[in-house]
Amino acid sequence: MRTKEFLTVVVVFVYDFNGRKDLVRFVKAVADAGLYVHLRIGPYVCAEWNYGGFPLWLHFIPGIKFRTDNVPFKAEMRRFTAKIVDLMKQEKLYASQGGPIILSQIENEYGNIDKPYGSLGKSYIKWSAGMALSLDTGVPWVMCQQEDAPDPIINTCNGFYCDQFTPNSNNKPKMWTENWTGWFLPFGGAVPYRPAEDVAFAVARFYQRGLIRQPKWGHLKDLHKVLKQVEEALVATDPTITSLGSKLEAAIYKTGSKCVAFLANLDSTSDANVTFNGNSYNLPAWSVSILPDCKNVVYNTAKINAAATIPGFTRQSLTSEVDATESLASPWSWIDEPVGISKDDAFTKPGLLEQINTTADKSDYLWYSLRIDVKGGEPYLDGSQTNLHVDSLGHALHAFINGKLAGSGRGNNGNVKVSVEIPVNLVAGKNTIDLLSLTVGLQNYGSFFDLVGAGITGPVKLKNAKSGAALDLSSQQWTYQIGLKGEELDLPNKDSSLWTSQSELPKNKPLTWYKTSFAAPPGTSPVALDFTGLGKGEAWVNGQSIGRYWPTAIAPNSGCSDNCNYRGNFDSGKCHKNCGKPSQDQYHVPREWLLPGSNTLVLFEEIGGDPTQLSFATRQVESLCSHISESHPPPVDIWSSSSESRRKFKPVLSLECPSPNQVISSIKFASFGTPQGYCGTFNHGKCSSAKALSIVQKACIGSKSCNIGVSTNTFGDPCKGVTKSLAVEASCT
Repeated sequence: MRTKEFLTVVVVFVYDFNGRKDLVRFVKAVADAGLYVHLRIGPYVCAEWNYGGFPLWLHFIPGIKFRTDNVPFKAEMRRFTAKIVDLMKQEKLYASQGGPIILSQIENEYGNIDKPYGSLGKSYIKWSAGMALSLDTGVPWVMCQQEDAPDPIINTCNGFYCDQFTPNSNNKPKMWTENWTGWFLPFGGAVPYRPAEDVAFAVARFYQRGLIRQPKWGHLKDLHKVLKQVEEALVATDPTITSLGSKLEAAIYKTGSKCVAFLANLDSTSDANVTFNGNSYNLPAWSVSILPDCKNVVYNTAKINAAATIPGFTRQSLTSEVDATESLASPWSWIDEPVGISKDDAFTKPGLLEQINTTADKSDYLWYSLRIDVKGGEPYLDGSQTNLHVDSLGHALHAFINGKLAGSGRGNNGNVKVSVEIPVNLVAGKNTIDLLSLTVGLQNYGSFFDLVGAGITGPVKLKNAKSGAALDLSSQQWTYQIGLKGEELDLPNKDSSLWTSQSELPKNKPLTWYKTSFAAPPGTSPVALDFTGLGKGEAWVNGQSIGRYWPTAIAPNSGCSDNCNYRGNFDSGKCHKNCGKPSQDQYHVPREWLLPGSNTLVLFEEIGGDPTQLSFATRQVESLCSHISESHPPPVDIWSSSSESRRKFKPVLSLECPSPNQVISSIKFASFGTPQGYCGTFNHGKCSSAKALSIVQKACIGSKSCNIGVSTNTFGDPCKGVTKSLAVEASCT
């Protein structure tokens, strides 16, 4: 991170410090890297994390009410916060002790949701501030998204844009604690992303208005460099804002010896030419130019000098320890998870129980089981189709009739509740209805989020599809089982005599545990498991969960663009890709978890799939691209050169293979003139230099990196009077 011009690491953490989750060690590692730390204690952190980062046992403390003026909650909040502060003090990690921690945070985004808490919310915030200050860290405390943060707590901004934000006191600095560079991905949603140009625009606007991965990684690295070069002026004075026209403005920071200017075009459709200090400048729509000397443009947020990459994945089947050609044994073994009640701790209660209060989040799963007698003449039968109607608070459920899967239902990111009508076939005599309710993480955000329930709360009915006659089963004696038999046996971590291996592997079978051994893919490239062919469940590698998989949750077919327009305000619904595809089918497996010899993979498959379709996907860069015009600023690094030398520099297209042992092996595309498209889709425009490909090949092939001047001096002039650009797509091996 230090090489990317970052100075501070923001640390968000939760209550679990087991195993590798060593907070003290991590903060020390950050210090060893020469970086500072912003320690966001919370203890509510949101973070798209289960229950907002709270342990569920808090919910069961008598009389507790979360995040309000409540004695039990405040006692636990103080206990946790004091524990963290004491840990840091003992190791002398606060800046006041010579350590790296320069800021701490208490609470998180409470101002977004505090209105329903009323006066108790107001007093809670005052108490939180006083409690934090009483711990005497010697460094400032912040509250993000809290307009009424009491002095001297610094209120800060979280969001896509924070240039219009001002703190609630002139004595407090302007701070942006979360720049939302993207958005979270729900199961069943398309993949959200935010263009690098807009992220850079938002950051530059923030600094323009007063202090306050590739291509994002490199583009923002350049921005960080520029801001660091001009920081003396930015912190010494307030900016003078001047209008340059409609939706055009200049912000000038001027001290005795320094002058820094930000020129902004806030129009989302039209480029503009402006005059500033007697010079003419072109400002692309929705962009900011930075002039470190109030004369020369060294950076524009819409003009990316950094290369873009297209990732490629090499797929490889899992390699078993056992050669299937020499043994009848399958490389996979399996265990059937029993349908319904199978554990000794099952219990019976009248009515339908809410899931979270029943399971205490010890498992995603809760079985609801009921036996009924069918004589044959019941109104809900009557010779017509019988449906099982189930209403649930979420998040998904599977219905089994007499041990067979009859149907399933699921909520979605907009509405987690489930309501299903499942056709069922009942037999004369005794019938068993087993409903498996499941969660996929608990609510993490919102007012009173801790009270949001889950599970089957009814009604549950048997209905005649024709007449509508129904039997309500909701109030009957239901038998409950928390979790799965396989969880009780700890199958992801422990061996069991129940594992079986036969010549024919059961496929597409609900409620099945699978296990295999495999060799790690060779090399050092990042590794993922591709779950194509599976339904829904969870996976463990060497006992470590790599997450819940759900490749059958498919994104909508429309609403995506692989080349989203960065111009105009960004929001969470603006830019999406991968429509019509699984929301996620690849799951990262850290190489640190993989052993040099045999590794173990365990799956629990809920709805049925084919584990033999699982494959490894190792990630590498498939293409390296850059598109630089004659109007781009020269490289940021030349700003440290003398003013005389700077005049000689022109825009430069730079390519560098990401891995140390790679070189540029081929040039897939090169055009100097008016090329069109984006990485992976470049095409020649109306004019193109005939020499472009050979010049780029000569400069780049066989080298780890190359730099090519973007000018007619290099390529000749294929179309006079037109601003030209150079587009290149290369491969590294």
